[in-house]
Amino acid sequence: MSRKPHSRFLTALTAGSLVALALSQTAQAQDAQRIRVRGAIETLSGDTLVVKTREGNDATVALKAGWKVGGIKKASIEDIKPGDFVGVASLPKGTGPDGAIEVLIFPASMKGTGEGNRPWDAQPNSQMTNATVSNTVKSVDGHTITLTYQGKEKTISIADGTPIVTLAPATKDDLKPGAGVVITGETAADGSISASQIAVGLNGVIPPM
Repeated sequence: MSRKPHSRFLTALTAGSLVALALSQTAQAQDAQRIRVRGAIETLSGDTLVVKTREGNDATVALKAGWKVGGIKKASIEDIKPGDFVGVASLPKGTGPDGAIEVLIFPASMKGTGEGNRPWDAQPNSQMTNATVSNTVKSVDGHTITLTYQGKEKTISIADGTPIVTLAPATKDDLKPGAGVVITGETAADGSISASQIAVGLNGVIPPM
């Protein structure tokens, strides 16, 4: 029996919410004990996930009871419209607006999630800005978007080829060897990692955030 449209909507909303929570970063003191694991799945056995990280080492993640998974799928610059809420990782370029490393387009139902600008660990000196798009401009070198958040404004350039993604439902069946994942977990005193949420790339997408 197929699921009713309302059930499919709730599944999508839940998946999107958990991915946003997994990717958000706050300024709370507990962040010192948090870790982001980025890489490709090697194995999933029960509640133990082994990831080959982008640094080349294996990370073993103990998944907490009731753990959830959400999906990341490909989007395009044409999908970004004024009024959309996005999360943009960027780097300063010396002159002119910061340059985007990646863009995450949030579903409309999640507007306001983690709003603000903060340091990010995708690359040295990178920042994450969760904000509303107030303007988009196409140029020879790509696009420029203006973001507004908490009474502030920031302009970011998006070069052609910049990864742009959005959220999508996913299941544990999507956690296959080789699938790209990004996990926000917690490190214990002994160095062990645990997590309750996994964001997995769908159809070959490598989560860029």
